[in-house]
Amino acid sequence: MAAPTLMRQAPDFKCPATGDQTIHLKSLRGKKVVIYFYPKDSTPGCTTEGQDFRDLHAKFKRQSAVILGVSRDSLASHEKFKAKQKFPFELLSDPDEVLCRKFDVIKEKTLYGRKFMGIERSTFLIDERGKLREEWRKVKVKGHAAEVLEAVKNC
Repeated sequence: MAAPTLMRQAPDFKCPATGDQTIHLKSLRGKKVVIYFYPKDSTPGCTTEGQDFRDLHAKFKRQSAVILGVSRDSLASHEKFKAKQKFPFELLSDPDEVLCRKFDVIKEKTLYGRKFMGIERSTFLIDERGKLREEWRKVKVKGHAAEVLEAVKNC
């Protein structure tokens, strides 16, 4: 599936989320939506990234922005991760990679010389009308949440 294009409608989705919810992108119209894709719950980089979004959550909220984290982990894993880290936003479970493929974040990765397909850390900003305004791929965690917040303020 081709990557979504900036300034075009973001691909719609319906995905199971923490808090016994199903998140439907269309139901978030009128708000800015930050979707960040991360490889795995409770790993060092993913934990730091989530904590950074958590620590800036009030500022995102003041900008009418909703934060959603996505990985292939189960809802049970997400619930534990969210509770332990006190994330004030929902985590979406995408074990079949349907949402990941809509945003073209499944890439070949290498770990200890072994190649495998996994989530490339990526973030997307969708405006109030459902248009994709910004995308960050191959994200480096340090300073990323603050950079996304600045983009949200300018959106």
